[in-house]
Parts: sequence; structure tokens; C-alpha cells
Amino acid sequence: MSDRRAHWDNVYATKGEAEVSWFQNSPATSLAMIRAANLDREAAIIDIGGGASRLVDALLQDGYRDVAVLDLSANALDVAKKRLGAAASVVEWIVADVTTWRSAKTYDLWHDRAAFHFLTESRDRAAYVERLRSALAPGGYVIIATFAPDGPEQCSGLPVQRHDSVSLAAELGPDFKLIETRSEIHHTPWHSTQAFQFSRFQRSH
Repeated sequence: MSDRRAHWDNVYATKGEAEVSWFQNSPATSLAMIRAANLDREAAIIDIGGGASRLVDALLQDGYRDVAVLDLSANALDVAKKRLGAAASVVEWIVADVTTWRSAKTYDLWHDRAAFHFLTESRDRAAYVERLRSALAPGGYVIIATFAPDGPEQCSGLPVQRHDSVSLAAELGPDFKLIETRSEIHHTPWHSTQAFQFSRFQRSH
């Protein structure tokens, strides 16, 4: 874990927010899939590996009042906090490795764009799913976005495990029903493209 944390702290200490390949000025697909879940604005939402993502900004603008962002890197979260200013005080900021984290509460929606695909070892994926199960309320939604099968094999110098909705369903198990899947071609700040897939599941009640 310490090696992973050091890697991501270094990334955010040496690069600006818009100087990483995963930067999105507007997280449109994530936001559309969250909106499609039709959650109450009091619903608890957690963004796993959220880092400096602007999804938290968009969720607050949409009126969600119980938002958490978890990331390995305190440096990444500091970028988001500074950008939000006073609004950062209403967000729960969690510096943790999702594979070892223990949540003190349950969430109604779990969102992850581009964290799960870094888990190339089966034991880490199993640990992730265990934490998901302990943190997600019955009937809750999970949205996981990863590089698609035809996407990159590496990101930020690290290998990734590419997925589609079928492989994600196998990882999550039968208690999670696939609701929808979407494809996205992400354009990096230097104008290359990356194939992503987004899948939304609902946990059984």
C-alpha cells in the first residue's frame, strides 16, 4: 500500500490537475449514470479513487448533500479541496487504500472511475469487493468505469486490468444486477484517445 500511495502522491505533487491523462473538465458520463439512478438528494454517495476529479463539484452543484471522496493520495484530495474552497467543508475526505479501508457508514451509491482497473492481482480485487459489500446499502448502486478491452494496457506507468460488463459482473458476484453499460472515448489533455466502459449495477435488497 505504501508504494501505491507514494506513486500517486508523487504524481499529484509533480503534475497539475490538467496534466494527467485521466483529467476531465466535465465528468459527463459519470454524472449521467448517477442521475439515472434517481437518488434522493440526501442519498450518501462515495467516489472511490476520486482524487482531484471534478465529479465532486458536479454532485454538489446537483444538490447532493452527503458526498465522500476516497483516494490513496492526500495530495490529490488537497487539489480538490483547494478548488472547492469553502464548499469543501461539506464533503467527507478519506485518505485510504480501498482494499484495506473499513467504512464507518453505508452508502447508497459507490462510484469508481479508473481505480478498479489498477487492481491486477485477484486478491486485491477480492478485497475491493469485500469493502464494497460492507459499505454499500442493500438496493444501492455501484458504477465502475475501467479501460475497455480495447483500451490501454497501462496508465501512469502502471499495468491495468481491462474489463467489460461481463468481467465486472463476475468480480462482483450474483448479488449485483447489471442495469446499464456505456462506452466512452476519453480524450486526454494531449489529444490521444482511450476506450473506457462504464457499468452500473444494483445490489439486491
